[in-house]
Amino acid sequence: MIRAQLLDGTKCASDITVQIAQTVAMMQGRKPAIAFILVGSNPASQTYVRMKKKACATTGINSYLLELNAAISSCDLLNQIDRLNKDPNIDGILVQLPLPTHIDEKHIMQAIEPTKDVDGFHPINMGKTLLGDLSARVPCTPLGIQTLLEHNKISVSGKHVVVVGRSNIVGKPLAAILVQKNPRCNATVTLCHSSSEHLSKHTSSADILIAAVGKPHFITQNMVRPGAIVVDVGINRIDGKIIGDVDFANVASVASWITPVPGGVGPMTIAMLLKNTLTCYQNL
Repeated sequence: MIRAQLLDGTKCASDITVQIAQTVAMMQGRKPAIAFILVGSNPASQTYVRMKKKACATTGINSYLLELNAAISSCDLLNQIDRLNKDPNIDGILVQLPLPTHIDEKHIMQAIEPTKDVDGFHPINMGKTLLGDLSARVPCTPLGIQTLLEHNKISVSGKHVVVVGRSNIVGKPLAAILVQKNPRCNATVTLCHSSSEHLSKHTSSADILIAAVGKPHFITQNMVRPGAIVVDVGINRIDGKIIGDVDFANVASVASWITPVPGGVGPMTIAMLLKNTLTCYQNL
């Protein structure tokens, strides 16, 4: 029987989207604009871009899709990014990952102008995030997790937060954000991964457990302290269904709060993309 309260990312994201739409509606002249670059025809990437464009449309943010052949050279892709960097009517640039194997993703992400980096993946923005520089464009998923907790009046200050997963997209920047010395953060953070020894010992000591390891139902009930808050970042497609990194049914019986999958962190990630785009526009 489910005991935990749901951290409803869909509702929180909707509230944020409405606020952004109201802000954009009051703007005079040019509206914020984002350019999506889609290389190849990966079905999942096409779906993600379609969802992001739809979200932009609901807020009045203009979006443009640049679809490129999977065989494009790195040089030609860099030229396209340079053109968008110089375009005064484009506030944000997002290159949908993954890219074809012959293209160096790191090289491409570094080519995006940091002030237009709505994904927050540029090394300058990552470095600013680590330093606690509030001018950083923060990666969308970590920012979405922080915002979702705040929306539900869950403070991380002084709490032990355990993050399982060390990706550059979620785990590392999230740990860097939550450990910062400011009222919104100030957590004690333990960063683990699937190969960490005595992993259950770490996870079961968490006040807030964040699963971002990319393995379905990896976090089980015996790994969670009763009353803990559990945030599931995982998106795993199994037999046509989307399931998270957490064994939801069993973990929900011991947790105090838990995110559903879908409907938890996913909608927040898109909402933060809109927020980052608006911030880029305001800063430019």
